[in-house]
Amino acid sequence: MVYRALVMGAIVVALRQLLPVCAVSVTDIQGASWLSPLRGQTVHNLSGIVTAKSTSGFWIQGEPVADVRTSNGLSVFTSSKTILASVNVGDNISLSGVVSEFRSTSASNLNNLFITELQSPANITVLSSDHAIVPLVLGASGTRSPPTQKLSALDGDAGADGWLAVPNNQSLVDVVNATLQPDQYGMDFWSSLEGQLVTVKSPVAIDFENDFGEFWVYGDWTVTGKNSRGGLSITFGPDGVPDANPETVIVGSPLDGTKNPTVSLGKTFEDITGVIVYQFGFYYILPLTAPVVASTPSSVIPPATIKPSSDSECTITIGDYNVENMAPTSSHMSTVASHIASFLNTPDIMFVQEIQDNSGTKDDGVVIANLTLTNLVTKIASAANASSTYSFLEIAPQNDMDGGEPGGNIRQAYLFDDTKFSLVPGSAAGGALDATHPVVGVDGKVTLTFNPGRIDPTNPAWNASRKPLVAAWETPSGVRFFTINLHLTAKLDGSSTQGDARPPVNGGVDQRIAQVETIAADPLLSQAFVQDLLSMDPNANVIVGGDCNEYVQTRAVFAPFVGLLTELDEASGVPAVERYTYLFDQNSQQLDHLFVSSAIVQRGTAVEHVHVNNWAESVSKRASDHDPSVAQVQIC
Repeated sequence: MVYRALVMGAIVVALRQLLPVCAVSVTDIQGASWLSPLRGQTVHNLSGIVTAKSTSGFWIQGEPVADVRTSNGLSVFTSSKTILASVNVGDNISLSGVVSEFRSTSASNLNNLFITELQSPANITVLSSDHAIVPLVLGASGTRSPPTQKLSALDGDAGADGWLAVPNNQSLVDVVNATLQPDQYGMDFWSSLEGQLVTVKSPVAIDFENDFGEFWVYGDWTVTGKNSRGGLSITFGPDGVPDANPETVIVGSPLDGTKNPTVSLGKTFEDITGVIVYQFGFYYILPLTAPVVASTPSSVIPPATIKPSSDSECTITIGDYNVENMAPTSSHMSTVASHIASFLNTPDIMFVQEIQDNSGTKDDGVVIANLTLTNLVTKIASAANASSTYSFLEIAPQNDMDGGEPGGNIRQAYLFDDTKFSLVPGSAAGGALDATHPVVGVDGKVTLTFNPGRIDPTNPAWNASRKPLVAAWETPSGVRFFTINLHLTAKLDGSSTQGDARPPVNGGVDQRIAQVETIAADPLLSQAFVQDLLSMDPNANVIVGGDCNEYVQTRAVFAPFVGLLTELDEASGVPAVERYTYLFDQNSQQLDHLFVSSAIVQRGTAVEHVHVNNWAESVSKRASDHDPSVAQVQIC
């Protein structure tokens, strides 16, 4: 009997999929979950008011319901010019169609969420026209606001590392198809508004526009992680879980064919009205017309207050800058040189990343970058109005083995003031494949087997990635310090933060974990480089810095540093919301870091992030996509 009941139940479900559904509402189609309960079914006599039109369809709005999980807006997909011409905004229409969940089958879109829409619209009747359309107002003066901190109930939010938990991609939103919780999770909130016409009050831009003229905003509602420029920084929430800043939305291309304005961090706009849709991996608002700029932040960027000390060799200033694919003839070299001289105040030592070889992107077997570095140093001297500024050192990589732009052979390098300190003598410089190690020298002090050298360059963790550049330095009075210049593997092949995979795929995260382990301490080995060095001299001055391509909130990556090194922002008491060097999607984020050993922390530190690029008035005015930083430490 149980088997018979199950079979009959299955037959009933199958028949429901085949039979047309009559007199349903928009909210019946949308339902309270990610996927429509009526997907695959044909509906008749569906009514709603047309709220917006595009070249690929239009949107209708039905009567709202009390359930905030359920949208009363719906996309009607059609490429028929005849159908599009038959309806106008403000028309109350009835129609039939097939309820569908759409996602492009191209490989790049398979992580996108499904979009609920009505396909094959037919039997369209205009019941009445010229209806007033009242959008749903979001924000302080409206009825609904997005939640903060958490993106999805499935993204690991229950765990300590939230959306940045490792391993990634443990569940799929559209497979689980859970009931929406729009009061708790950002993705659920925007999904509950899919297809609706809304107004975002007093929007603030939190990034530059992308190549398609789209840009991220938040409105007049509660936000977290707000920094002094108006962006939203990645921070830890009050429960210690990384905050994903889900209270944001992308402004897409205006539906009337106008163009979005040029955008920069902190620029504000008049209210934006448009339709909430999901596309290209994120939730968007498609404005009815181009947003109007209300205010623009000042383009005057203050230089760092940290300056080199002229009366003490114990005080060292450190600069850190990813100079973005710099070749000998790069057009942005003069600007970068001016940044280093005028905004970073020509630090005693510069950690630089993405220095290309002498032939730039020409893949001709050239690997050395002495011409690139000579030109940069010369331009810094000119910008500083000085006869000389820096010496430099590098270790050229093997050709095309360290990733980056093909032929460019990007690498880290040091620019340094050789009147203040120099390399510890007694060790030869290492080559591309020479692994340097800390060792106690004949004088009883720790030095390196190769100076400068690279850390474990043949380790698979460094495949197609930059190897750390290590140097041991000594002041005229014999005080030593060690520097490790990093450029960890890039965030390639990741998934969108608002995609199907939860937690989102953080491209390269496993390799970055392995790289940090080789630098600091591998749990499968007794010791690694920094741990080995500090075991020989617990009071050693160790400075690790560069482009880590990761946030400290991704604790799995930086776990090997715990107990060995402290992030300089933390040691220096920089407000959490001001810790950023990079803008991407909805987040102000810190990819560039400086870490120091406990001996340095105990003497007091300072660090500043100088926003010469990410506070620029437009994306075209940037010299690099990274902001530089400058720090001050005591080594005596």
